[in-house]
Amino acid sequence: MKAVSAEQMRAIDRRMIEAYGVPGDLLMDRAGFGVAECVRRLADASGFDDPRILIFAGRGNNGGDAFVAARYLREIEMDVEVLFAGDIKAVSGDALVHLRKLRAAGVTPRVLETMDAWTDMLQSSMCVGDILVDGLLGTGSRGPARGPVAGAIEVINRLSDRALVVAIDLPSGLNADTGVAEGDAVLADLTVTMGLPKSGLLRPEALEYVGTVEVVDIGIDDELEDTVPAGIELISSRDVAGVLKRRPRRSHKGTYGHALLIGGGPGVSGAISLAAMAACRSGVGLVSVLTPSALAGTVAVRVPEAMVHAGAMTATGSLAADALDQVSGKDGLSAFSAVLMGPGLTTHPDGLALVAAVLRSAVPVVVLDADALNLMAAEPDLLAGERGGVILTPHPGEMARLLSWRTQDVESDRFAAARKAAERFGAVAVLKGAGTVVAERGRLRVNLTGNPGMATGGMGDVLAGLMTGLAAQGMHPFDAASAAVYLHGCAGDDVARSSSQAGLTALAVADSIPRVFRRVQVR
Repeated sequence: MKAVSAEQMRAIDRRMIEAYGVPGDLLMDRAGFGVAECVRRLADASGFDDPRILIFAGRGNNGGDAFVAARYLREIEMDVEVLFAGDIKAVSGDALVHLRKLRAAGVTPRVLETMDAWTDMLQSSMCVGDILVDGLLGTGSRGPARGPVAGAIEVINRLSDRALVVAIDLPSGLNADTGVAEGDAVLADLTVTMGLPKSGLLRPEALEYVGTVEVVDIGIDDELEDTVPAGIELISSRDVAGVLKRRPRRSHKGTYGHALLIGGGPGVSGAISLAAMAACRSGVGLVSVLTPSALAGTVAVRVPEAMVHAGAMTATGSLAADALDQVSGKDGLSAFSAVLMGPGLTTHPDGLALVAAVLRSAVPVVVLDADALNLMAAEPDLLAGERGGVILTPHPGEMARLLSWRTQDVESDRFAAARKAAERFGAVAVLKGAGTVVAERGRLRVNLTGNPGMATGGMGDVLAGLMTGLAAQGMHPFDAASAAVYLHGCAGDDVARSSSQAGLTALAVADSIPRVFRRVQVR
């Protein structure tokens, strides 16, 4: 989904109103309804029985969206209070229309006109909420927040230790185009943005503030969206839904491809097992695993759905160079539609021979992860022929080795690093981390699902297995990578909301994958 500047979004809004005849107050109603739906889903997913919702509103259009959201939440009998920052008599236009509707629905905002009033608010026993909704500042704001709005931002951030925070369109205090906080800014768990994502939300500078991003459909016509020049994109549920097709009734396991996962080594049998678990949950028809013979029984017990092959071993217990003989037929690896190499593979020299053999094969898609990337860093010419159909999944340290950069240089410009890898190797490059970047020549996407609880061992193995399973079903490598990082992050978010970030495990994320497909599919 294309990202837009604040001015581009305002131009689209004007065209919707002037050329398409959509009243501004109706656009605001659609936006506020979308916010209310996101808050309701968040409350349900987080296990709140009777949540108290504090909605913070300013005088602009974001405040109008907040008024609409409050009205719809009150209609479903949620405990809602609206706190207004500033002089409420300054509200005008479409926002005033919805302020009047809110009052008519029986909700009277509490007005706090000064910084001191917000400071006093922090000491109030009424200043308690389970979900805090930030509707203070919108895309038109510039410079640091001041006065009562600054006080409201401080209250939200102080209360956020004990509550979830939802930002409307973008966190207040954040620049919509640069993603830079120009003073104090709201720290959101979820940003609900309208129509199209704002470009600042996708910038690395904004990651600490935006949380997960959801886009509300306000009825923008495709023709209007096409007026936006191509640029950085947000991976959205709409994008993923477009590449996950309905499964025919006459399907059989051969319909959905055959994935081969190669890896495992001494002390790291869990990596290839987690990758296989995720692949089996991807919708792929068949999953085979090639792992050292000493680990084959362990992996087979952990993942009974997979066909586990015991490969020849080196003296150190890793896969030997001739291990592919266990899965190769007379036509090599032609039985497989995608191959993953890397989880637990180790950096034994025989591993490099395996990577080279797979890259020379006719397998349509090859996913290189973990130790396969470390091996390739020493022999970057393996991809010099621009084989095609290759997905690289490095974390920043692995990306630095691939590009001969410093890790801090990768982190300082993640977009440039992903683009460079895609260009140099003729591959899809997936730079993992907060705000995972997916790049191919001429295109770059950013994923904003997921949470800090996913910073734990095994998460990359789950992602690699899921990605390989999607690619094995015939999905284009760029689409498979994009869908995998989105769904993987959604699974992590679902687990964190139903339990906690602190206790999140890779196994729990793998188990949650089947449920998150329902985010984008009805079946």
